[in-house]
Amino acid sequence: MGLPVDAILQGDCLEELRKLPDRSVDLVFADPPYNLQLGGDLLRPDNSKVDAVDDHWDQFESFQAYDAFTRDWMKECRRVLKDDGALWVIGSYHNIFRVGSVLQDLGFWILNDIIWRKSNPMPNFKGTRFTNAHETLIWAAKSRGGRRYTFNYDAMKMANDELQMRSDWTIPLCTGDERLKDDAGTKAHPTQKPEALLARLILASTKPGDIILDPFFGTGTTGAVARRMGRKFIGIEREAEYAKIAKARIAKVIPATADEMIVTGSKKSEPRVPFGSLVEAGLVRPGDVLYCPQGRNAARVRADGSLVVGELAGSIHKVGAMVQSAPACNGWTYWHFKTDKGLAPIDVLRAKVRAQLPG
Repeated sequence: MGLPVDAILQGDCLEELRKLPDRSVDLVFADPPYNLQLGGDLLRPDNSKVDAVDDHWDQFESFQAYDAFTRDWMKECRRVLKDDGALWVIGSYHNIFRVGSVLQDLGFWILNDIIWRKSNPMPNFKGTRFTNAHETLIWAAKSRGGRRYTFNYDAMKMANDELQMRSDWTIPLCTGDERLKDDAGTKAHPTQKPEALLARLILASTKPGDIILDPFFGTGTTGAVARRMGRKFIGIEREAEYAKIAKARIAKVIPATADEMIVTGSKKSEPRVPFGSLVEAGLVRPGDVLYCPQGRNAARVRADGSLVVGELAGSIHKVGAMVQSAPACNGWTYWHFKTDKGLAPIDVLRAKVRAQLPG
């Protein structure tokens, strides 16, 4: 059987997972049953009933039964993940700690736990506990020390106004037009996740064209966002009504173009270019003088790509740190060369060398 890309597989999660080939998907996003331990109906102060999660698919006989179910589906997901793949799983305090334990037992390596802070949480109507205002996501690589997983660090930083993206994400619950309704006007799914949440984690940990597997597809949020963002998806959903809604929803999504999916790249992923290569290419010559941005420090270039400032000598990074009495220095941005328009960082010259390297 070929890989059923951009398809919804209706059936039992485990049965459908076992049909997928080994090492065939790039990312798994799992929103499994939470196994909520509810003690009767939840009522508002006006005595009206809260539409809580009481569906049969969220009910298990015991913690042991839930753990066994978790181990089975997660083991299959690990099998179908590529070696450089990763898994995201979301849960509440009812299940996330049990899920995390199973995840580690199976050999996954936790990279982060993310707190999804809901800006509009449901109140605690009884006033007996804190308001449950967050859920937890676990992001894990397939194994410790395995092939490098995808993390678009610079894209995340750009999305956060050029500040490092934190592990607490404030995103509202799915409401308004985004909340899917059935023919009777009620919520089509009790735990529909906001598209903004999926968009962030997909942008962070996949590349355009990657295949994302969602073994608990529900009404298709993962598929809708994947399609919009130029990724492929495989969804597994047991409930026929949810699968039907998901299919109609995804069909309305207009995919992004390749140009629209270009994100800020990371210099860490670019080919390494030593400063000596600039000297060899004649972009910088032995005897040339480089300057700090303010022009206060000047260093002379030697034939081997080292710099000299008085009695100090070494690499662009070492000398840059020493003249500033700093523990470290990025010499590519610290040292500048003279141009007709003033000083420019030597990183500009490195970019010229990189542009000539084979793709």
